Amino acid sequence: MFSFSLSSSSSFHPSPLLLALLAGFAATPPVVAQTGAAAQLERVTIDAARHGGPAPLEHSAGSSSRLGLSLQETPASVTVIRRESIEARGAANTQEILKGVPGVVFADPPGSAGTVFYRGFGSGSLAQLYNGISVQYDAIAARPVDSWIVERVEAIGGPSSFLNGSGAVGGTLNIITKIADNGGELSRFVVGLGDRLQASASLQRRLGEQDGGQVLRVELNRSEGALWTQGRDRSAWQASASWRAPIAGSALVHTLAVERQHEKVLQPYWGTPMLRGADGTVIGRLRFDPGTFGVNYNVQDGRYEQDVSWARSILEWSPNASTRLTHTLYHYDALRDYENLETYVFRNGNRQVERSGALLQRHDQRVWGSRLELSHATRIAGLRSDFAFGTDWSFNRQTRFPLSVNGPFGLSDPYAPVVGQFLDLPGISRSYTPGATNLLRSFAAFAENRTELGQGWAVVTALRADRISMDVRNHRAVSASNPALFETRFKPVTGRLGLVKDLSKDWQVYAQASTAADPPSGVLATAGFSALRDFDLTKGRQFEVGSKRGFDQGRGAATIALYDIRRKNLSITDPNDRSRVIPVGEQGSRGLELSAQWRPVPAWQLAGHWSCTRARYENFVETVEGIGPVSRAGRRPANVPAVVGGLSADWRPHEALMLGADWRYVGKRYANTANTIWDEAYQLIGLSAALRLTPQLTARARIDNLADKRYVASLSSSLPYLGAPRSISGALDWRF
Repeated sequence: MFSFSLSSSSSFHPSPLLLALLAGFAATPPVVAQTGAAAQLERVTIDAARHGGPAPLEHSAGSSSRLGLSLQETPASVTVIRRESIEARGAANTQEILKGVPGVVFADPPGSAGTVFYRGFGSGSLAQLYNGISVQYDAIAARPVDSWIVERVEAIGGPSSFLNGSGAVGGTLNIITKIADNGGELSRFVVGLGDRLQASASLQRRLGEQDGGQVLRVELNRSEGALWTQGRDRSAWQASASWRAPIAGSALVHTLAVERQHEKVLQPYWGTPMLRGADGTVIGRLRFDPGTFGVNYNVQDGRYEQDVSWARSILEWSPNASTRLTHTLYHYDALRDYENLETYVFRNGNRQVERSGALLQRHDQRVWGSRLELSHATRIAGLRSDFAFGTDWSFNRQTRFPLSVNGPFGLSDPYAPVVGQFLDLPGISRSYTPGATNLLRSFAAFAENRTELGQGWAVVTALRADRISMDVRNHRAVSASNPALFETRFKPVTGRLGLVKDLSKDWQVYAQASTAADPPSGVLATAGFSALRDFDLTKGRQFEVGSKRGFDQGRGAATIALYDIRRKNLSITDPNDRSRVIPVGEQGSRGLELSAQWRPVPAWQLAGHWSCTRARYENFVETVEGIGPVSRAGRRPANVPAVVGGLSADWRPHEALMLGADWRYVGKRYANTANTIWDEAYQLIGLSAALRLTPQLTARARIDNLADKRYVASLSSSLPYLGAPRSISGALDWRF
């Protein structure tokens, strides 16, 4: 099963990085676990003053288990990026934080700003959560948010629908925001300058008793500035408040958290047209006219704007050390508006640009949900066994208001276009007529268990049964392909079976099998009759083996994972009837992931990751204009690189000075399923510095894309989306 053939046509040679990562596993000789009852291993306690905090693998990740397992105890590849790392790398938003997750690539084109690829699968087959909650519209709703309000990011590779429901074949990414805690009082203010202006504040205060009293926390953030393309101005703000209040002693605690987000982008950049051959087609490597870099062909008053509100009520009850009950009641409200001219193509021998694709679009989405979780630690036949049970209910309602006019809307000078106004385009008016409403109701029951088997063995199991009902109400003309009301029901059952073996207190090996389910095409919050018809959800499964090892007395950690994923029943064109789609497609992905971090001495912090992915369509047919149904079996999915790597180093030559550098490599990617259009690999280098001016005041500086590399962040066979050039930013960080 794990017979891998991993290759890349790029010039990247991973051997030095691979050897560095593998060195972590050989840093100390193995200690085989003893036999018998006495072999039950205790967790290692690391002196925080000496090593800068707990051993990396001793941390837990709530996104990978409801049992509070540490990374060592979890039979899966899990990455946790904490606040310290976010600030050290100068990540401006939630997508830039993902640079630390092995194998992940991302982009934020306005039409699908939550574009992420993980283990060979795209946004439609990934779960992008916000504080553990999915709104079932991740490719759009998971738009990058300024990182100030983020506490950490957790990523679990591979199928994980058994945790949060449908839509997680390739993996799960969970953004966890700051909330009131028992960490003590906090006052912090940051002012950012340079290519991105920012003003941010954190304030936490304890009321009443020193321990166990009420805690209030407020987070404020505002950022704005012209981005790198012409006319693209962005302003955004976030505000959150949380109140943590013990009830009847410390056993019962209630936390109320509310958050508000606003973002507005004027004249959003949708992409840069590629040069075309004499026949007007594009074949081979993408080519661009350097004179068009930074040129924006969107209308002058084009915009993207969103308002998002979150509210959570979290009740936690711990009657004793072995039992914990948590209930989360939540609400999400989002309004997103688009008014843009979105498509640009070179014509007349690449001398003019034709503009088309005018779209006025509004998304009105609301989600209500309730999640109940009970965990209990006990013993069975003298062996420790931890259980978790719960239910998960949600109601998701979204109405879309589209007005689309294809055009074209004339030809423009590629270097100095006369962009005009949106409402001056023929057929466009600012009228919001509903197109369709999706009503999504879901209820799930789940269970999870970890049982120690003795002699260093432990088995981890999880099971989830979902009941999903979806009604799609068509507000426009009724037809055979677009009925007035479309109803469908799904009953997926997903799970995980994992086995962990302690080779020593610092070294574990594991194996696991897991399953997932997601729609055959599209996402449930917008999918309709043409995408689902009488289809069931796709079936995804993964087999994974790996190892995790701490070394150098807790100062370092290294992990390795080998996986094989299959997704079946995705929609393809019927080879015998090109007017129909049938759910018989299949996609596969095999890969290798490695990561390591090491603090050899207090002054140095080193980290790196490397991944190689062999993603292929096993059975996939699409309709090609003028040809008919064409098989894409054996082709690589668009935007999925074979190799992704990263390195970072932080050096503290003096107690008041920190210097950092990071490097990122993304391999060759294809722009279409035929694999006839591609872009070569690219590398990005970043530098950072922090100087403590006084005990309370620190100055920070950051350079991204040091070499000013022009690269494609998101490939497309029609309009590629370029990444940002070199940028410089600075900040003053005041803690008081």
